[in-house]
This record gives sequence, structure tokens and C-alpha cells, in this order.
Amino acid sequence: MRVFGCLRTTIEHIQITAPATSPNTDGIHIGSSTSIKIFDSLIATGDDCVSIGPGTENLEVSGVTCGPGHGISIGSLGKYANEADVKNLVIQNCNLTGTDNGVRIKTWAPSPPSIVYNVTFENISMKDVDNPIIIDQQYCPSGNCGTQASSQVQITDVKLKNIFGTSKNKVAVNLNCSPSKPCQKIELTDIDLIYNGQDGAATSSCSNARGIARGRQEPPSCL
Repeated sequence: MRVFGCLRTTIEHIQITAPATSPNTDGIHIGSSTSIKIFDSLIATGDDCVSIGPGTENLEVSGVTCGPGHGISIGSLGKYANEADVKNLVIQNCNLTGTDNGVRIKTWAPSPPSIVYNVTFENISMKDVDNPIIIDQQYCPSGNCGTQASSQVQITDVKLKNIFGTSKNKVAVNLNCSPSKPCQKIELTDIDLIYNGQDGAATSSCSNARGIARGRQEPPSCL
């Protein structure tokens, strides 16, 4: 489903199914839209279950069960000039099983400037998810962007609360922010992500991320 240029739209009680190996099959892609609600739905795809693009604001996602797929993603952002900001998002009470990512923000490097702010991920259950919490500001699927490229998308005021379950990757929390536009006001509250691999407990990785951690932090926070 593609939700573009929409206002005050509610999507609920739907089921979307595509094979895990099917490329570019976002379940619901949103862009340039305001006051969108997605409730109580089942999404199984070969790409993002919910993809949140430029110009999305006042979005509420609740009760979505995702898997397989690439998780719930903001972005990718910063691919084109003059992209509108992304703001005022609440993603809560969702379940992700066997996805490549859990909750993710991804921006191109290099990129034109824009802002992502006032985002809350809350009460998210993960089961066997590769990258449960990930900010990737070096997103470059072609691999031709260069290691010195830097994203100009500013990520700020992002809250991650009560994110729990199991990670297939030892690095369960990966905040890889832009060196020229470091992430600001990141809040981690009550994170409980377990890794059962043979190489030790789950870890966190932070680059250019600024914020605070509260409550339980498993893995230990790197903020």
C-alpha cells in the first residue's frame, strides 16, 4: 500500500502478505502525509513492513505484527534535495518476529539537509530480530557512496521505551549517527534485548549519538 499526499487517514485490521524473498515489497509506504493511523494489522513482506518517508508527520502506528520483512523503518531519507521533515511519530504496541531489523531510522550519506524529530518507539516486542534497534546514517545500498560521505539529516528527540525480546545479532543496539550532524536527545528507557549466541552477551554500539539511558539497559547502554 502506498499512502502519499494524504490527510487524516486510518488503516486498520488489514493483512498484507508477500514472500520473504520478494524485493521492494514494502507493506505500507507513507510519504508527504499528515495524521495517518495504522492499527491492528498483520504484515509479512520482503521489505519494510511499514516504511515512513519524507514529509510524514503526526503518524500513529499501533498493534502491528510484522514478520518476515525488514521491520518498521523511518527512511530512507536524504536521497533527494528539498525533502520535507519527518516529525511527531508514535510507533507502539507492535510485535516483530524474524525480521532483518526491528525499529530503524536510515539516512543516505551523503545527503541534503532535513530533520527527523519527536519520534517515540514504545512497547515493542522482538523475537529473533537481526538488528532490533538501529540508526543507520551511512545508508548506501549501492556501496558507491564513499567512506567519507556524511549525512546532513539531523535526528533529534527520539525516545525508545520498553523494547524487549531476542536479538539474532550480538550488537542489539546500534546507533550509527552522522559525524557532521550527530544524533541529539536520544532516550533509551527499559531496554531488554537478549542474545543467545556462543560469543557472549548482547552489546551496544554508538557513534556520534548523544542522549541518556534510564531504567533497565540490557545490553548496557553506550550513550
